[in-house]
Amino acid sequence: MKRLTACLLSALVAVSQINCTIQASPGQHTSNGSAIITGADQTGKYLPYLKGKRVALVANQSSIIGGTSSVDSLLSLGVNIVKVFGPEHGFRGNASNGAAVGDEKDAKTGIPIVSLYGRNEKPTKEQLADVDLLVFDIQDVGCRYYTNINTLEHVMQACAENDKELLILDRPNPNGYVVDGPVMTEDKFKSAIGIHYTPMTHGMTIGEFAQYLNGEGYLKKPCNIKIIKVANYNHDMPYVLPVKPSPNLNTQQAVMLFPSLCMFEGTAINEGRGTYMPFTILGAPALKGQYSFSYKPVSIPGMSESPRHKDSVCYGLDLRNYDISQLRKSRQIDLKLLIELYNAYPDKAHFFMPGRAGQDISAFDLRIGTDQLRKQIIAGVPEAEIRKSWEPGLQQFKAIRAKYLLYP
Repeated sequence: MKRLTACLLSALVAVSQINCTIQASPGQHTSNGSAIITGADQTGKYLPYLKGKRVALVANQSSIIGGTSSVDSLLSLGVNIVKVFGPEHGFRGNASNGAAVGDEKDAKTGIPIVSLYGRNEKPTKEQLADVDLLVFDIQDVGCRYYTNINTLEHVMQACAENDKELLILDRPNPNGYVVDGPVMTEDKFKSAIGIHYTPMTHGMTIGEFAQYLNGEGYLKKPCNIKIIKVANYNHDMPYVLPVKPSPNLNTQQAVMLFPSLCMFEGTAINEGRGTYMPFTILGAPALKGQYSFSYKPVSIPGMSESPRHKDSVCYGLDLRNYDISQLRKSRQIDLKLLIELYNAYPDKAHFFMPGRAGQDISAFDLRIGTDQLRKQIIAGVPEAEIRKSWEPGLQQFKAIRAKYLLYP
């Protein structure tokens, strides 16, 4: 038995050495030529730890080892995966934004998949009864309104309540260079698209965010976490995602523009949903005559079945050639786009979409985490003054964030 164990460990280390030599795609190297290596790709650091355990993965289509699904890869290496928990868009990433995702069996592996998006946000005691260890391996894009960090908190709560350890396979944050936007400070602005007192962009990886959740009292008791760090990485490094993190972030341009353009989801502006160019274009029928660029949102199964202004021609901005290097230089979200389109919109009373019935909280407020930005835009407050109003909250958050960083 000892000889068998030694042979298995040797094989696992060999697999790790193979994975660690995978060449990253262009832009994935440090200044000294070392490749950025995700936590998942460093198999030698965690495969022996999984041996003999009943493992559940929190995963989706972005969970890969090399170019293969982490679930498929770990199964092939003899890991006992008893179930998979899937976030928004499902395990294989083929559900539209906001769509309810039910429990099912994975057609490829036969493993039970438990949805954590909808009524069952947190793994239950019964769902964890046959699990020894949970592994969280999901690509995030660094925004409060990108729901993977909500799933992370719910999984950590479940692990803490049921005395389960959580292994986090960390991945770079493609928007890790920017900490910007209003900080949510009031409970009334909490929603399914924002439950944390962070700025709109928090500048942390999933592993760092997990430490933040533990340290800042988001959980009734801390979760026992183990993190496999990204090798050769810092927050300023550009990182081109090898797999789209969700159906409507299907290009690197969209990933980089997402923090700025997702604000428009709380307005009358279509942000490219219903096209194959989501989060790289903006428009609305009411802007006809003001912009020459046009497009027509349609229903696209698996991406957006009911986009805003479906089957109507929208006029607005084509940002597919937007110089995203300017975002990195400024370390800011692009607020000018919001100001420009509000000023151009003829029916300003209906630019910001209603939110909760009977409350003075718009859909925009819920996304931004405060009602102040909406009021400032309506009042015509200059961008410089708006940004100045963010600074006290941003500075306070940055001081808190610094305690939990794993990377420079």
